Amino acid sequence: MDERTREYLRGRFGDFYRRSELTPPPDANEREWGFIPWTEGPGTTMVRHRSLLDLGALEEFLGRKRPRHVYFSAGRYDDPGANTMGEKGWRSSDLVFDLDADHLPSVTLGEDSYAEMLAKCKDALLRLLDFLEDDFGFEDLTVVFSGGRGYHVHVRDAGIQTLESEARREIVDYVRGIGLDFDALVSEEAVGGTAGRKSPAQKRTLSTTGGWGRRAHRHIVAFVEELLAMDEADARERLQAFDGIGEGKASAALNAMGTNTDQIRRGNIDVHPAFVQVANVLVAEAVAEDNAPIDEPVTTDTNRLIRLPGSLHGGSGLAVRRLDRGDIEAFDPLVDAVPETFRGYDIAVEVTEGGTVELDGDSFNLEDGVHTVPEYLGVFLMTRGRAEKAPE
Repeated sequence: MDERTREYLRGRFGDFYRRSELTPPPDANEREWGFIPWTEGPGTTMVRHRSLLDLGALEEFLGRKRPRHVYFSAGRYDDPGANTMGEKGWRSSDLVFDLDADHLPSVTLGEDSYAEMLAKCKDALLRLLDFLEDDFGFEDLTVVFSGGRGYHVHVRDAGIQTLESEARREIVDYVRGIGLDFDALVSEEAVGGTAGRKSPAQKRTLSTTGGWGRRAHRHIVAFVEELLAMDEADARERLQAFDGIGEGKASAALNAMGTNTDQIRRGNIDVHPAFVQVANVLVAEAVAEDNAPIDEPVTTDTNRLIRLPGSLHGGSGLAVRRLDRGDIEAFDPLVDAVPETFRGYDIAVEVTEGGTVELDGDSFNLEDGVHTVPEYLGVFLMTRGRAEKAPE
């Protein structure tokens, strides 16, 4: 990034902050603050170990300093401005989750567009919220579009504030489905048999009411209903694609599905040994498809710095947006996170990495060279290293 580009962006970021009202996080004066300025060269310099006492009024600081990125800590401290973590005196921390589109198993880098990556990340966000709200019962949640490649969720329920890293790792393992398998999810109940006579059989069931059992059961029922709606020969062929399921087991499993559909819907998977074998595979599929692929180190780190909602992301020029729960489904980050400050003007940029860009509801196909473009597009290209500011 050349000097002209850097100064232009720094100036326009300052204009944005002077026109914006930001809502700081709760207990803002107990948190560490950090920022990345517009420095020369390809690297970045993090300025951290600052308190609000060091920075002064937040809006005034941002308008004057015009940083590239702004962060605050998940943790609360006795002395947030101390230069070492040991000197800060940790009190408590929010539970923070980070979903990054670049790290999703469903995303194919180099093939999926930015818009497609963000759409897949929103799907992962909704799965994460299902865990946090339904499984854990958390109530004090703040959902944030990161301004870049994904979403953040801040949990501030009182019960999690003093959890150490290892306890937070258990929450991570749960939402990621780590260590979950068929035996961990099914419940066994003795049925039949009497004292002194034949041993009772074991009936295996999945929960239909909540948790991972409900997710696995839902996956199995959907598979059963899909197979029963198919032509019988096609259904048997589908079953034979499972390892260890030959023609005989496929027929037996399909027959068990047809004659015990109601039992399966009630959670009973022990309707036939062949069906149990199929269910074992389906449980693994459910865990792989329904887990929330969060960035583990963010959640386990009680001292983590996270982006300030309302600030600008220096790698996209998009706003870091706090989202109401009911607005998530309709939220389009490439439209709704475009700052109003950058709308209504055209600027000249020299594109150095051409291609297609989807932004603010339009699709732009730009070749290398000088173009006059809407400012929000120019800012996006410059912050992502795909253009430099051209003389007007």
